Amino acid sequence: MSASASDAPLDAALILQQLGDLAGTFDVKVLDECASTNSVLMDATPADDGRIHVVVAERQTAGRGRRGRQWQSWPGGSLTFSTLWRFAPGAPVPAGLSLVAGLAVVRALELLGVPGLQLKWPNDVLVNGHKLAGILVELLPGRGRTPAAVVGIGINLHLPAGTRIPDQPAVTDLGEHLATLPDRNRLLAAVLTELHALFDTYAAAGFPALRGAWEQRNAFANLPVRITGDGSEMTGICAGVDDDGALLLRTDAGLTRILTGEVSLRAAQ
Repeated sequence: MSASASDAPLDAALILQQLGDLAGTFDVKVLDECASTNSVLMDATPADDGRIHVVVAERQTAGRGRRGRQWQSWPGGSLTFSTLWRFAPGAPVPAGLSLVAGLAVVRALELLGVPGLQLKWPNDVLVNGHKLAGILVELLPGRGRTPAAVVGIGINLHLPAGTRIPDQPAVTDLGEHLATLPDRNRLLAAVLTELHALFDTYAAAGFPALRGAWEQRNAFANLPVRITGDGSEMTGICAGVDDDGALLLRTDAGLTRILTGEVSLRAAQ
């Protein structure tokens, strides 16, 4: 891998500096290595001190994605981090949370000049159909507690030559789309800034307030798709998402809400 801005070490002080006026809103911990940044926050949840807790790792040894899949990462070649968000009692958690997080990632990358960004329901960021980033949302258990979720995000910066990722034949990285890779500290601060803005909107007004922005970037809008999962399969036309963040599938039988599953383009008959 050639020298680039992404090679600069992760630095909590620099990340907070990049956050500007929001610096006091976040607590950022940088780890050289961990099994999973989500697990760090899930297994030893920080006390509620009014800040948003962030864990970012140079390397994950057991990162994970949806449906038990592994999320691979490489030192300097990816940005992998997790954030702990607490919401007021009665806030609309978890409906649409992964979609909001995906939208925040896209908005941050758009500001950096990445072209062709798209969102794939429910948790992937694509560039021209190739996976660039993934999101894993896990809710913290416990009755009577403030609703809380750990949001894990992984962004490919510069994949090693010849990289093959299981179950992801079409992958990409920022190095393919930007002449100069962004400094990871700056990139993380940019994503945290967008997460803060969108999650504030989400907490106040729910996913309906952000549904239109998500729809504008829907990779499969009005396209024939196949939904697979749990040994079943459905086909139809992707009709967007509803106010709860469920995928809408238009079939011969009418409109169907999809709450879980994998979406792929349906090959022409």
